Amino acid sequence: MAARHYFCRVCGIHTFTHPRTAPEDYTVNFRCLDDFDLESATLERRRFDGRNWEEAVKSYR
Repeated sequence: MAARHYFCRVCGIHTFTHPRTAPEDYTVNFRCLDDFDLESATLERRRFDGRNWEEAVKSYR
C-alpha cells in the first residue's frame, strides 16, 4: 500500500493525493482550484502528529 501523488503535467504543482491511510478519500490542494479563495475560506484546522502519523490519522475517522 502506497500513497499516490498527482502533479500537473504543465506546471508541476501537486494537485491532489490518494492517501494510503484513507484509500477511499482524496486530499486536494486548494491552491489549484480556480474559484476558491483560501484567504476568505472558513476551514477547520487540526493539529497533526507527523512523527506518529499512523496513530494520529486514526483520530480523523
